[in-house]
Amino acid sequence: MAETSLLRKSDLNSLSFGNISEISAARRNGAEPTLSFEFFPPKDEVGEANLWNAFEKLLEVSPDYVSVTYGAGGSNRERSLAVVERMSKQVLTIGHLTCVGATKSSTLEIVKFFEQVGVGAILALRGDSPKDDPDALSKGELKTALELVDLVREATDLEVGVAAFPEVHPESPNMEHDSKVLALKQASGAKFAVTQLFFSVQAYTDLVASAQAAGASLPIVPGVMPISNAKQIVRMAELSGAAIPDELLAKFDQADDEDQAREIGMAYSTQLAKDLVAAGAPGIHIFTLNHHAAALELARGAGLCR
Repeated sequence: MAETSLLRKSDLNSLSFGNISEISAARRNGAEPTLSFEFFPPKDEVGEANLWNAFEKLLEVSPDYVSVTYGAGGSNRERSLAVVERMSKQVLTIGHLTCVGATKSSTLEIVKFFEQVGVGAILALRGDSPKDDPDALSKGELKTALELVDLVREATDLEVGVAAFPEVHPESPNMEHDSKVLALKQASGAKFAVTQLFFSVQAYTDLVASAQAAGASLPIVPGVMPISNAKQIVRMAELSGAAIPDELLAKFDQADDEDQAREIGMAYSTQLAKDLVAAGAPGIHIFTLNHHAAALELARGAGLCR
């Protein structure tokens, strides 16, 4: 197998940059893609050990930034903020923020916290109501990500990013509608977008073309999941509405065992990351699920780190 050429060669210290746009511009000026990782706050002590072990291992490849998710309805608010605070001392960090169940005052408290710990950006998301409180979104003062972007921009100079949906938001009538909303978010001050889970280059390029047609010119960073556990990823795709290509599902069905399915899945997701960069993506944001091995395998296979 031919060795993958290294696409990301410059030695950049992410903490030398004030926000995500600055470090992304530095990479772009060198014709290099960004590499970033997403983590989620742990639920218990075992999860916490896994998280910090993965974080330390992934920090060794000098990611340009990382992000930390925020539970539905603020269900893991304190853990999430603690993780953001600790990570932000070591690497440029994006703190996720959702509308679900939130008041304007509680949201502004978190924004102030993010300012104090020096995050690289806030990712403003509508979020989904937790299963045990399906009406949580309707109970909060903020109902849409656009409202959240407006509130954050009025309250702080921190950079704001938003979500983008390669295969259309589950509650949206079509991609054109999504793209108009993305353009409105940009007009309100959003500087970049990160996509939800998807599995084809065309899903990404269609999204970018639709966004640009609607007037949304902000960089859209594709989020890529390492397919190290085929059954788990298929379940996640079903829950998120992301379509897994039939040919990949067929290969999984023909796999002799889980190890072979992992090999098939990792080869596919690695090639997807390569193809996305070749198609013009500004970088790759890897969903780690708080594990480092598959994330590193994907990043190295795509030429994003040594």
